[in-house]
Amino acid sequence: MTTAEIEVEPLTSALGAEIRGIDLSEALSNTELNAIHQAFLENQVIFFRDQNITPEQHLGFARKFGELDIHPFAAGLDDYPEIMPVVKEAEDTVSINFGGTWHSDVTFYEKPALGSVLYALDVPQSGGDTLFSNMYLAYETLSDGLRETLDGMQAVHNASRSFGLNSRTTLRSREGGDVSMRVRADEEAEKEVVHPVIRTHPETGRKLLFVNYNFTQRFVGWTKEESEPLLTYLWDHAARPEFTCRFRWRKGSIAFWDNRCTQHLALNDYHGARREMHRVTICGDKPY
Repeated sequence: MTTAEIEVEPLTSALGAEIRGIDLSEALSNTELNAIHQAFLENQVIFFRDQNITPEQHLGFARKFGELDIHPFAAGLDDYPEIMPVVKEAEDTVSINFGGTWHSDVTFYEKPALGSVLYALDVPQSGGDTLFSNMYLAYETLSDGLRETLDGMQAVHNASRSFGLNSRTTLRSREGGDVSMRVRADEEAEKEVVHPVIRTHPETGRKLLFVNYNFTQRFVGWTKEESEPLLTYLWDHAARPEFTCRFRWRKGSIAFWDNRCTQHLALNDYHGARREMHRVTICGDKPY
C-alpha cells in the first residue's frame, strides 16, 4: 500500500510491515495518522526505521492512540514514568531477559493494553531480535471442535509467573542480581482477573486466541493441573513459525504492535553486548 509518500511493505504473509515516508519527530497530518492506523490494524505490528525522537515525541505519538500506562512492577524513567526502559547491560549475566517468553503485555489488567511503541536506543551488533505472532491465525487454524470448545470459556490471568514472590523476577535476583532494570517482585502480582479465551477484536471484529504463557494461569472452573495440558498446547500452537515475523533492530527503529491480537518474544542471544529500548504502552479496553 502507498498513500502519498507513505509506503507500507509487508514483512511476511502472517503479519508485520515496515512503514516508510514517516518522520515521527514531526507533527503528523490526519492523512498520515489514518494511514498509520490502517496499516496497524491490517498488519498487527508496524515498524519504522531511522527515527530520532525525544521522550516527549515518543509519548506524543503514542497518545494519538489512547491514554498511556505506567507499569506496576517495572520502573519508568524518573522524568517520564510512562516510558519503561528495557535494558540489558553487557555485564548482566542473568540467564532470563525481560520479555523473553511468548506473551501479550499486561493481560493481568482488567483492561489489557491496546498496544506498545518500542524505540531502540542501543542495540547489539548481532542478536536481540523480536518475534511477533498472529493470534487471528492461531484461532483460525484450530480444529472446528476445539474452537467450539474454547468459545465461551474464560481463563484466569495474573502476574505471578513474571512478578510474583516466586517468579522469574525473583530468580533473576538470585542469579546474582539484575544490573539492568528496576523490576520488583510483589504479592500484588497474585491478583487475578478473568478474560475470554477467545476474544473479539474491538476494531476489526475478528476472533482471536487470547491466552499467553506469562499471565494465563488456568481456565475458569478448572484446576491448574487440569488446565495445564490444554494451555500448553495452545501456547505452543500460538508460536508456530508460520504465524510469525522476526524484526531485526537497528538504532532508531520503532515497533508499534497491537497487543490485542499479537504475542511477542524478545530473544536473549546477545550475551556480553548492551541493548536498550524504551517502551510506551497504550491503555486498552476490557476483552469480550
